[in-house]
Amino acid sequence: QVQLVESGGGLVQAGGSLRLSCAASGNIFMFNPMAWYRQAPGKQRDLVAGITNNGTKNYADSVKGRFTISRDNAKNTVYLQMNRLKPKDTAVYYCNGRIVNWGGNIRDYWGQGTQGTVSS
Repeated sequence: QVQLVESGGGLVQAGGSLRLSCAASGNIFMFNPMAWYRQAPGKQRDLVAGITNNGTKNYADSVKGRFTISRDNAKNTVYLQMNRLKPKDTAVYYCNGRIVNWGGNIRDYWGQGTQGTVSS
């Protein structure tokens, strides 16, 4: 069964770093793209960063220059390196994988979420 599992959240002081991991149960190439979203209390879920199978990356303006998305194909894992964290980065972070089949059908898969908290 297709499954995404996040890990690596925690509590960090402002200016610190966290490294999030998203492990896929199957071949990671079935997802294209993969992405990280986040949702703060009372807020909508927003895209943070995405990566395609050919390595193209995109980032939300609020995290450009601070966050880096990467992929380890051998481990079927996507990472989000978060540096110079700010209190406003506090949120539940979700891994997302999109599957588009040859018929054009789109299906999104979500991890359970991992909490990242940044203290001031």
